[in-house]
Amino acid sequence: MGLINKDVFVCLDCETTGLENDKDRIIEIALVRFTFDEVLETYETLIDPVMPIPEASTAIHHITDAMVKGKPKIQEILPKIFQFIGRSIIVGHGITTDIAFICSAAKQNSVPCKLASHPYLDTLRMARLYGESPINSLEKLRQHFNIAEEGAHRAMNDVVVNIEVFKYLSRRYKTTEQIVNRLKSPIQLKTMPLGKHKGRSFAEIPVEYLRWAVNQNFDQDLMFSLKTELKKRNKGANFGQASNPFSNL
Repeated sequence: MGLINKDVFVCLDCETTGLENDKDRIIEIALVRFTFDEVLETYETLIDPVMPIPEASTAIHHITDAMVKGKPKIQEILPKIFQFIGRSIIVGHGITTDIAFICSAAKQNSVPCKLASHPYLDTLRMARLYGESPINSLEKLRQHFNIAEEGAHRAMNDVVVNIEVFKYLSRRYKTTEQIVNRLKSPIQLKTMPLGKHKGRSFAEIPVEYLRWAVNQNFDQDLMFSLKTELKKRNKGANFGQASNPFSNL
């Protein structure tokens, strides 16, 4: 890793039958190898998941059973995916989900896979660091940075937008290593990103909900933000008791 405008990256995106990498399957993948100056190579393919695509998933990405019929199966293209990525740094939005799906597919088909330890940059977390977009979805970031729309929610369209978002989010860094090192630490979120209190500041969320949420399997940034807010509340309660001479009566 060197100067960020000289490094080679691979941006990737998967469309899937659902959200659970151990049960659901990849039905489309797109990859683009690029530098800040040019696109070096692209690869995209539909994939036969050998299972029906739920209607709820088709409603999002518009990929139907008929479209994937006769397409390659995942075990046929995994070697191509790994060859394409090579030693390049992976870029993606919520990229750990895509990596988890590829690793699961490799495990299920007994294909060697080293992606779990491969260097990557998650533009979702980079957007949290940037902190100036009220919502950090790829579509909202596209609008925030005034990037041209690429059409339907399909893998290659998302990759093209994601590359441009990545370039904007990288502007304050000189080297790729600076981003990697910063992303090793958790990021304090401004607002709750999901659930019934989505969009509210952590200070506004009832303590009972915070105590429930901190025991869920959320990502490191959300867990850090929840724990930070709970510590503030506990300190506040302790201070209130210490400063009130009647608190023990």
